[in-house]
Amino acid sequence: MMDHDAAPVVLIDDDSDLLKATAQTLELAGFSVSAFAVAAEALARLDAGFAGVVVSDIRMPEIDGLQLFDRVLRLDSDIPVILVTGHGDIAVAVKAIKDGAYDFITKPFAADRLVQSVRRAAEKRRLVMENRALREAAG
Repeated sequence: MMDHDAAPVVLIDDDSDLLKATAQTLELAGFSVSAFAVAAEALARLDAGFAGVVVSDIRMPEIDGLQLFDRVLRLDSDIPVILVTGHGDIAVAVKAIKDGAYDFITKPFAADRLVQSVRRAAEKRRLVMENRALREAAG
């Protein structure tokens, strides 16, 4: 069985200090983190076979977190997306969750809050991928 803590995490935040700190937090928790300051670069790394979790800031230049979330949904609606914002916009959070976001976290957040959410999301993704593999094998 795959160790869910080894799950890949694509992390996107245009704040370089926060990006480094968050990546380090997730790496210390055992995740394999690919960190990006630009959403377009992260999207280029994602496809329907991506076995991990996406964690994205909402407010970013060019492609924001909500646009990124929409594009990830179109790739594979089962990829868990955790949205993070420094702007506690409850209406945005409610809409994102209704649209299928896995979680919505407001900055500043406790490191453990993010780690636990990513752990749960990674386990969900692992089960989805395992289920797909079993269905494929069953033909």
